[in-house]
Amino acid sequence: MTAGHGSSQGLPALERVLWLREEIARHDYLYYVLDAPQIPDAAYDALLRELGELEAQHPDWIIPESPTQRVGGKASAEFGTVIHTEPMLSLANAFTDDEVIAFDRRVREAIGENAPEYAAELKFDGLAVALRYEAGTLVQAATRGDGSAGEDVTANVRTIRAVPLRLTVPQEVAPLVLEVRGEVLMLRADFDRLNARQRSLGEREFVNPRNAAAGSLRQLDPGITASRPLRFFAYGIGQVDPATGTSLPQTHLAMLNWLVTLGLPVGSHRRAIATPAGLLEFWRETLSQRHLFPYEIDGVVYKLNRRDWQTRAGWLARAPRWAIAHKFPAEEMLTVLQDITVQVGRTGAITPVAKLRPVFVGGVTVSNATLHNEDEILRKNLWIGDTVIVRRAGDVIPEVLRSLPQSRPADARPFVMPSHCPVCGSSVEREADGAIWRCVGGLFCGAQRRQALLHFAQRRALDIEGLGEKVVDQLVERGLVKTPADLFRLTQSELIPIFRAKNPAEESRAATNLLQAIQAAKQTRLERFVFALGIRHVGQEVARILAMEYGDLDPMIGEDWKKLIVRKTIIQKDNQRRRNHGEALQAVPLEGIGTEIMDSLGRFFAEPHNLGVIAALRASGVQWPVQQPVALSSVQSIGQTGPSAAGGETIFEPLPLQALTIVITGRLPTLGRDQAADMARAAGAKVASSVSKRTSWVLAGEDAGSKLPRAIELGVPIIDESEFLRRINHG
Repeated sequence: MTAGHGSSQGLPALERVLWLREEIARHDYLYYVLDAPQIPDAAYDALLRELGELEAQHPDWIIPESPTQRVGGKASAEFGTVIHTEPMLSLANAFTDDEVIAFDRRVREAIGENAPEYAAELKFDGLAVALRYEAGTLVQAATRGDGSAGEDVTANVRTIRAVPLRLTVPQEVAPLVLEVRGEVLMLRADFDRLNARQRSLGEREFVNPRNAAAGSLRQLDPGITASRPLRFFAYGIGQVDPATGTSLPQTHLAMLNWLVTLGLPVGSHRRAIATPAGLLEFWRETLSQRHLFPYEIDGVVYKLNRRDWQTRAGWLARAPRWAIAHKFPAEEMLTVLQDITVQVGRTGAITPVAKLRPVFVGGVTVSNATLHNEDEILRKNLWIGDTVIVRRAGDVIPEVLRSLPQSRPADARPFVMPSHCPVCGSSVEREADGAIWRCVGGLFCGAQRRQALLHFAQRRALDIEGLGEKVVDQLVERGLVKTPADLFRLTQSELIPIFRAKNPAEESRAATNLLQAIQAAKQTRLERFVFALGIRHVGQEVARILAMEYGDLDPMIGEDWKKLIVRKTIIQKDNQRRRNHGEALQAVPLEGIGTEIMDSLGRFFAEPHNLGVIAALRASGVQWPVQQPVALSSVQSIGQTGPSAAGGETIFEPLPLQALTIVITGRLPTLGRDQAADMARAAGAKVASSVSKRTSWVLAGEDAGSKLPRAIELGVPIIDESEFLRRINHG
């Protein structure tokens, strides 16, 4: 493998080990310091794995600075204490423009200069640590603690890949002693992944990235720290003893650049600024970009840029005079959860919303916050009347993080999900095995109106050409259409104002075309109509199965879905027993349709509002050919024998493509893809949308796209249209 320094393959083992260590350190520098990785993660992992294997073969070659030794050492019973050679002071805070202007005035008075230059940089929201390097090697890491003494977290910090175990300069020019001050933190994306893992393990989630970083760094077992995605950014130095013949940078910004050359990551958002107005502009600019950074920041920091002027300005008891933190508005505040209401989404999802005592957080006044779902309310233990912590991060929707149960008033009460939709009055029911409650009045509910109309008119449903988003929006806004049935009552005069064409003739023509498309849609097929109703979980394939099984809509509406679910479950369990004993299987009702879908059908057809819309659609002339029901459960039992209605044995004749799963892709010579899919289904096949190991074969035409190479990769047979027709006709 070549990775930037030429190939090292064929080197003696020890030289290979030395090369691997250097190469891994170089890629750590590229990734964590320069943010310019050159190889993918898999290639990096291969280097690390090879080094580990070589060191395992030669244990005497292992050194503490090897990248393989970052995995965490022996667990410690407690942290030792480290006395800081120079105090790790906190910064004074500024919250207003006036406080920043006053800071600049004090600095000018302290150093006797009228135009000092400042270094402006980010204030990371993490855990402050000090790293001590001696002759270029990391020998100690400590937390800030009380400023004078902190905890020894060397073993844990060594697991952080952003921290170099050796500085990336020759030992002869490395500082004899260098104490680097910086922040350990966790990227937002890594924090989200960590909490997702915590949830999957049923363990406690972390409140925020800072909490996660601090908790991860202060683990007594470094192995746990090694498993957490921690980062480090340097922002200053403490004790330093340069190598003979070398000198230190004279300004703070030059010093940060110098740290980068040593292999230490430094925040890139930094700038030299000469005026108080420039400092305030930097603050406002950074605040507006706050959530573009991959990590949490809670303000910016201004420091005198010249390091000799820093010394001249001096220190107070707990903070330097030459620096200040200009904080952002708080993103977390306490307030009272006054009520919980619900809103209805366009798909019928019922979402609880917190009504809060107005509170200023994240730069705005917040009075509402989403609560996502009922389970989230229970998980966070939220009662109406609770004192709660509210968070707002930039443009992110405000969120209630948690309650303070210890402050719960006596009149607090738990939230109860309403039983009926606040918009249309239809029933509200919780999805089986889900956290979402939904309004079942899909065709009738005003909140779901736009989505229901677009679905009803789409090509695979009633296929009303010209009824797109803009037209539907106009129809809804003008109150012309409340349910799909209203489409068939529209008039020319009502439609003309919707079309904004160049002249009245074009508007009239557009209205006429839409009316003709609506009239043409009255003649449809049962499976299209069932799909158009927008019943949850009922897609095209399910609608097709229902149409074949029932032949008409009335038997579906009249079905006792609850009883059918029970009967299907009993038969499936009995069939499992029969299969184990080699007995003939019973036909399963609605084979291919799960009980969750059947439950959704039962809820939909039990809602009077939906039945009213269906009746109105039929009254307006929407119709389909009634067909003879075909029991697909019988078709699925091909080759099996069992008791017939007359008491004998029934053997079902197999269909040509029975029990096959096919995928259709590309442009076929004579058949449309929908036509080919219908033919395949009629021949007993299941038509899938993606290629998998379960795919029997792929029917491919021109411009087949990504499905074709996927089929080749999986070894799935590929046929053309002529072979497809032959198989349908001859099996």
